[in-house]
Amino acid sequence: MAINKGIAMKRNSALPVEGVESYEANDREEYMNNAQQEHFRQVLSAWKRSLMQEADRTVRNMRIDETHLSDPSDRATKEEEFALELRTRDRERKLIRKIDKTLRKLKDDEYGYCEACGIEIGLRRLEVRPTAALCIDCKTTQEIKERQLG
Repeated sequence: MAINKGIAMKRNSALPVEGVESYEANDREEYMNNAQQEHFRQVLSAWKRSLMQEADRTVRNMRIDETHLSDPSDRATKEEEFALELRTRDRERKLIRKIDKTLRKLKDDEYGYCEACGIEIGLRRLEVRPTAALCIDCKTTQEIKERQLG
């Protein structure tokens, strides 16, 4: 029993957001049924909310922390911290756009299927990467091509 509990905890930690449990499908369920779609809608919405809260926090911190440091080293350190924070937020902004695109796919009943070949991406892969647009085979092929082209 302890082993099963450990596995469940491990699966829950794969989700990109806290507060949403992993989806436990049974063998008789149809792929991307209403319950699964609602689960991923909750995951994506919670993830987007979390990212937007972080962005708001960054803006507030940058406004509050307008300290004028006289030491050039301290000033440079502070500016580098802000630059790193802004790069992180820029990546998150792009991720928010990807989440929005994924939510539109959910709304249009296109979510969960590979954009390249049309097969099911799979619940386990979507649990780990809810914005996945390619099945594992197509993604692997894409990565190999990218490495070959430089």
